[in-house]
Amino acid sequence: MRSFLFKSGLSVIATAGMFCSTATAQMPSMGSTASPIGRTYTPPPPVPSAPYGLDQLDPSGPLFPGVRFDGSDFGSTPAPVYVDGDMISEAFPMETVVQGYQLDDFLTLAAQNNPTIRQAQLQISAQTAKALQAGLYPNPTLNYIGEQIGVDVEGDKDSPGEFQGMTVSQRFVTAGKLKLSREKYMRRAHISEHLAMAQQFRVCNDVRIHFFRALAAREIVELRKELLKTAEDGAVTARELYNQGQATRPQVRKSSIALQRARLDVLTAENHYRESFRRLVAIVGVDLTDGIVSGDLMPQGDPLSYQEAMSLVLTESPELAAARAKLAADRVTVRREQVEWVPDIVAEGGAGYNFEAKETTAAAGVSIELPVFDRNQGTIRQAQLDYRRQQEEIRRTELMLGQQMANVYQQYLTALQIATEYDRVIIPEAELAYQELLESYKANRVDWPTVLDAQMDYFDSRLTRVQQLEQVRTNEVLVRGYLLHGGLMAAPGPTPPGHIDAVAKPR
Repeated sequence: MRSFLFKSGLSVIATAGMFCSTATAQMPSMGSTASPIGRTYTPPPPVPSAPYGLDQLDPSGPLFPGVRFDGSDFGSTPAPVYVDGDMISEAFPMETVVQGYQLDDFLTLAAQNNPTIRQAQLQISAQTAKALQAGLYPNPTLNYIGEQIGVDVEGDKDSPGEFQGMTVSQRFVTAGKLKLSREKYMRRAHISEHLAMAQQFRVCNDVRIHFFRALAAREIVELRKELLKTAEDGAVTARELYNQGQATRPQVRKSSIALQRARLDVLTAENHYRESFRRLVAIVGVDLTDGIVSGDLMPQGDPLSYQEAMSLVLTESPELAAARAKLAADRVTVRREQVEWVPDIVAEGGAGYNFEAKETTAAAGVSIELPVFDRNQGTIRQAQLDYRRQQEEIRRTELMLGQQMANVYQQYLTALQIATEYDRVIIPEAELAYQELLESYKANRVDWPTVLDAQMDYFDSRLTRVQQLEQVRTNEVLVRGYLLHGGLMAAPGPTPPGHIDAVAKPR
């Protein structure tokens, strides 16, 4: 189980994908000799006369104020945003980022710098320190005794009294109380070890989840940039078709709107990637400059069945292990409280000088508490009820994990099925449809907008694939990582049984 923590490879599925490369072809402009799939073709000849008299319109006339059909207006980037006179922008564009990070890099940094892991480790030390304190023997007590000081002894009214001396008393603990107390807190330290293991899984699972989210966001950025190139080619094509009389002015404006929306989509995707990267860095616990995450979003290996996932979580979950360790600690607590009423023996002895008898004398005494009324009945009952409650807590934890697994596995399986079908059928079919329509366009059998629609369907299919793969990997991490997440939540500690700990010396 421990080997899963700081390994980056999560081998789960191997899809029968037929999808080729993610490099998508660009849409040709009218007059170009390069097709979107790398083949050359001859563009169709211009129509002699444009419909509706559009050949008589001046593109720079009043119907198109300030618009030049050379691409300089629609090709501009969106305007910057200002708040109180300051421009909101990133420190650098994504194209200039060269620092690359892999999953292993983040896992190593998180293991060394995430504060919750250190908190969990410190809680183990705190419990062992309490075990040490609980098993220490009581200190002896030194007493000074002076009796009848100032009493007239043989006519001396300023005499030191009848007796002056010192005694030492020591409590002898019976019934193995100290041994049981130390055992109880050592078992609580064992609970803290399981909780620390669970915290490591929380951190590592969160690192993996946010890494795959950042990786998916990065791939979406690249796809959005390809869509932007398509929109740019579409805008240029629309203008050239208009100049040849094969398009209307609303079609030109529509292509310009699509271009600006594509630019905004790229900016949105880049901002989302930066947010995902910074969330990942926050889990790691160190300050890292914006960089590029590199890895494979496609899972490898066979998918995990629901029965295997449930068997894994019920046999190896650190949460269940901590609950079972708590039951063992509560069992020792019951034994410890059952012997608490057994009285300890307090022995006292010492020596002094008796001024009346003019000789050295000794003193000795033994005391023992009689458990007549208080035999620790209430606390024993509380410890027994805590033990029974913990038995139900184990069952509750098992049911809770089963409920969570049902939800997470459903999302994992659904995303896996969708991503597999997109790889196996939808994306290859969309690519073939786009290529066939492109060939038909070159043969003057279809219009160019039909080719654009097919190309957009192809891109949308690829975007959906990336989004589904992100869902597969994030839910896969939870399924294999015992459903643990929340890498910045404070590390939990062993639950104390109540007022039993509220004593000067823990027992």
